[in-house]
Amino acid sequence: MRDDVELLIAGGGLTGLLLGLACAGAGLSVAVVDRQDPSALLADSFDGRSSAIGYGSHQVLEGIGLWPRLAGEAEPILEIRVADDNSPLFLHYDHRELETGVPLGYIVENRILRRALIDRLESIPNFRLLAPLAVDSISTSALGATALLSDGRQMRTRLVAAADGRSSPLRLAAGIRTIEWRYPQTSIVTTVRHERPHFGVAVEHFMPAGPFAILPMTGNRSSIVWTERAELAPRLAGLSDAAFAAELAARFGDFLGNVEPIGPRWMYPLTLLLAEEYVSTRLALVGEAAHTIHPIAGQGLNLGIRDIAALAELVIDARRLGLDIGADSLLWHYQQWRRFDTLALAAVTDGLNRLFSNSLAPIRLARDAGLAVVNRLPPLKRLLMRDAMGIVGDLPRLVRGEPL
Repeated sequence: MRDDVELLIAGGGLTGLLLGLACAGAGLSVAVVDRQDPSALLADSFDGRSSAIGYGSHQVLEGIGLWPRLAGEAEPILEIRVADDNSPLFLHYDHRELETGVPLGYIVENRILRRALIDRLESIPNFRLLAPLAVDSISTSALGATALLSDGRQMRTRLVAAADGRSSPLRLAAGIRTIEWRYPQTSIVTTVRHERPHFGVAVEHFMPAGPFAILPMTGNRSSIVWTERAELAPRLAGLSDAAFAAELAARFGDFLGNVEPIGPRWMYPLTLLLAEEYVSTRLALVGEAAHTIHPIAGQGLNLGIRDIAALAELVIDARRLGLDIGADSLLWHYQQWRRFDTLALAAVTDGLNRLFSNSLAPIRLARDAGLAVVNRLPPLKRLLMRDAMGIVGDLPRLVRGEPL
């Protein structure tokens, strides 16, 4: 029987919509099913975060035709300064130290990224956004998959992509186990306006409770990702405006002049989650359905974008050859391709958080010395910069800046 769509994506967050755009833009018929009403997805109050888009992820967004809609709202990251509490030693990344001279990445507000995605997708005739709906279940066979939607509708497809978040119902239904734990930390996210320009400099300031990140946004604004002890974070986020501003300023410092919090405050409990398998029969996990890592290096969305680039490449190449895009061999290739990158980054971010989120004197001495040594070894520093940009390893074509 004829498929209703070739690819069905459960979850209309950033990862699901990006995968939908990559595949629909290459000619596949794609449907994204999401529980949220589309008007809620576009509301300013839906998500207050900004995302660090590494240079490799920027290449993906350029390759799928999204970047022109974002460029005017994206702030280039030209330098990154990493400091340990009150230590005089630090690590400094500067994009001018690389032969390419390109920015290390960009900061884009999630609400702007989401709006650009939906605007772009509305112009693609072979794409459908079905919301508010949910995928209640899927049944599979050698010939395809059938998804039962929450309104009773059935949709036939070749492949289902689960982009339905870290609590992924489709992952649970497939019996895929996870390794996971909750960090004793919560991130407070807000935006500040400051007196002096940031000149594209991102700051990661490690404190005993966790990192305090200052991410440059357009204008004299910065996004704050303030990691605090889980039991203390609600009290800090619930302070009066004046008291919250004072607490924030004490951690921010005065290097950009007076600092004023603007807009709401959000809290996000921090967890690590790794799926033991990324695939099942005619099912592929992408983004947070497959992995959730600590935000210490701002790499969560970048990891999901590399999932998208890899899966889209495999699916589009198979379709061009007239092959089954939901075949076990294709899905196994996707899993093998993405597993090492995910495990390595999860281990690095978890290790960094454990190393820096304490005040034991011997450990502080060792890590400060480590920062200073890396800062004085240009070849090693350039390698770490390229890794932070997402341009090291076995990369999909889109990440390399090549067309699908």
